[in-house]
Formats: sequence, C-alpha cells, structure tokens
Amino acid sequence: MPTVPLVPTVRRRRLGGMLRHLRNDAGLSLEAAAAAMGWDSSKLSRIENAKAHIRPPVVAPLLKEYGVTDPEVVTALEGLAKDASKTGWWQTYGVVAPAYSDYISLESDAESIQIYAPLLIPGLLQTAAYARETIAANAITRTPEEVTALTEVRLARQAILSRPKRPLKLWAVIDEAVLHRRFSDRPHIMRDQLQRLLDASEVPGVTIQVMPLDATPHPGGAGAFDLVSFPALMPTVVQFENLTGTSYVEGTDAVKLYDDAFGQIVAAALPVSDSLARIANRMKEGNPT
Repeated sequence: MPTVPLVPTVRRRRLGGMLRHLRNDAGLSLEAAAAAMGWDSSKLSRIENAKAHIRPPVVAPLLKEYGVTDPEVVTALEGLAKDASKTGWWQTYGVVAPAYSDYISLESDAESIQIYAPLLIPGLLQTAAYARETIAANAITRTPEEVTALTEVRLARQAILSRPKRPLKLWAVIDEAVLHRRFSDRPHIMRDQLQRLLDASEVPGVTIQVMPLDATPHPGGAGAFDLVSFPALMPTVVQFENLTGTSYVEGTDAVKLYDDAFGQIVAAALPVSDSLARIANRMKEGNPT
C-alpha cells in the first residue's frame, strides 16, 4: 500500500522552523546535528521542512545538542511536537479552508492577539447573527448549510477568551465606521453586537478601543492586520488578507514594523473608557439603521 504523503500542518511548520533556527544559532550543520542524534541527515531535513514527525520524547535530547535546556522552551516545543499531528476541532466541520485552518491553529496556540479592524467587528467578538450575516455576504459561493457551519466555527473560536488555562489576551482597535454598519430591516443585529462589545470589554484580558472618525492619520490606513504572539521564544506572526488570499509575515524586522504600527494605532484611537462610552452612545442613538 503506498505511503500517504504527510501534509504539513502550521504547528509542524513552526516546529521545524524553530528547530532549524536553534540549530543554526548553535553553529551546527544539518549533517553534524543529525550525526549527534544518530540520524541520517535526510531525517532531520524532513523534520525541519515539516515533512516528517518528531516524537515529543526526542525533542529535549535534540535541543540539548543545540545547547538549549531552558525548561520553558523545551516544554513549548514538546507541546508543538505533541499537537503537530492532531486534527483540530474545526476540521470536523468540513468547511474550513486550509488558510483559515492555519489561522485558527495559530490562534489556538497564541498567548495574545492584537487586531486592527477597519471593516468588521473581529470574529472573536461577534454575535451569532452578526457572524452569519457577514459570512453570508462574503462567502458568496457557499451553501446556506456551509454558512451555518462557518458561523458555528467562528463562535466556537471565542472559547479561547475564557479557556481555564492561559486565556487569550485580546486587544482590538475597531474603526468607528464599523459601529455604523447597517443591516437593512434588522437593526437588532447591530444593537446586539454593540452590547456584545460592551460585555466583552469586562472579560479579563480583553481590551477594546475605537478609532474615531476624526482620528489623526495612522498606519492603519494600510488595512487590517492581526499580530499573533506566542509563549516562550515562539516568533510572533502577522496575518492580513488581501485580494489574493491570506498572507503571513514572520521575521524580526517585519514583525517589529507591524508591532510599531499597532502602537501608533493604539495612540491614535480613543482611550478605553472613551471608546466604551462611544459604543454605548451609539446604542443610545436608537436602533442603528
């Protein structure tokens, strides 16, 4: 029976990339590192390129060859190795595209996410009705059943904000124009969504700011992006979408650019207390229509 090719998951790619980075930092060639473990160099190459598994018990000995013994680092990489081949809960829905699956996987492993949202309420803060309407508007090739499934996936993602261990820290800056979106003859959708933002702001670790319509120019004019950070030494990832699909940015210089940009966006936005007041006032204006 032919061997089924291993499909690289985002966790396996990140694990392989980190192992390559640590090997290079240790000044070891692929051949030397493999020899130290009693492996053929092709085995280590496949692991680093996410084309082969590495068992969790083997991670610590390999890292020791690289001079890495920090328990936090070892535990983090062992965790990636343990979870690299697991099927994510979202994959059971059968409607999640590969790029979206990658993002949910990153989100699940994240320690914190910083979001600039100029067009829509971030998915982690959406109500069911808002999620369904916005998904249906964008997923124009999907069936009603698929829209329902995607809505369920989006809502299920929100559990990370209150998970018992290491709840996600979320900082979202939302453009004020988003608060004025219309849902034709169903004003309750936006009213409930605004209330959801106020309720979410009370969740520990959740910070919400509003970018006012009269804000000074800021880097957010370039478009939406998510800055996804992880525990230990895992590199931060920036995610953004454009007409060609979802893109990811990694690397110290590139990530710092977005990190600095988010800092400027935060500075240009209303303070948290004023932001929540702006959301509450929007609700008091009557049924958004």
